[in-house]
Amino acid sequence: MAKNDVKVLGAWPSPYVMRPRIALNIKSVNYEFLEEKFDSKSELLLQSNPVHKKVPVLIHDDKPICESMIIVEYIDEVWTSGPSILPSDPYDRAIHRFWAAYVDEKWFAAMKGLRSAQGEERKAFLDRVIEGLALLEEAFGKCSKGKAFFGGDRIGLLDIAFGSFLAWLKVTEKVNGVKLLDEAKTPGLVKWAERFCADAAVKSVMPETEKLLEFSKFLAAKMKGAPPPKN
Repeated sequence: MAKNDVKVLGAWPSPYVMRPRIALNIKSVNYEFLEEKFDSKSELLLQSNPVHKKVPVLIHDDKPICESMIIVEYIDEVWTSGPSILPSDPYDRAIHRFWAAYVDEKWFAAMKGLRSAQGEERKAFLDRVIEGLALLEEAFGKCSKGKAFFGGDRIGLLDIAFGSFLAWLKVTEKVNGVKLLDEAKTPGLVKWAERFCADAAVKSVMPETEKLLEFSKFLAAKMKGAPPPKN
């Protein structure tokens, strides 16, 4: 398929934008990445996602598909010749979708809260993040069935959902001076994270921690109305 038949509208720091890019890489699909500016929305984005007006958007044969996990499932259904992303068993698919929703709605929400919280509120968010990682450590043991990834031998739906947050997890560790993925408490996730980040489908789209840290500082300053930090 020609590269210009498949486009992804996105921004490099976004974990949600990583998801369709990883899925397309798994399927060996050529695509054009159209970078959106942080402080403005392109006309193409507004036309393609008039409801939410946000990235990512996949454009396939001039038809837009929105919302990161919906896009990942669409990619898996359309490009069937590549490795499967969703488990073949209906129960396993349901479990992967359950934990993917948990990661978005509960765990990452707590990690985002940790960025700006202070005092007791910060401790509460930190506890929620750590408790969530303990749950995901247990889920990894069950979903992986002793193999390398949540999806088994290869990266699957839940790997993409959770793995897309690993760069922001490292930034959170640096900013807060804490170790969240800990060899003693979450040994399975530590090894899984190393394998995930080293995978060929992931390496080219995973943001560098230091670059993402600088963006995080810029974002925090912008939200407070202060001038962004200088390099």
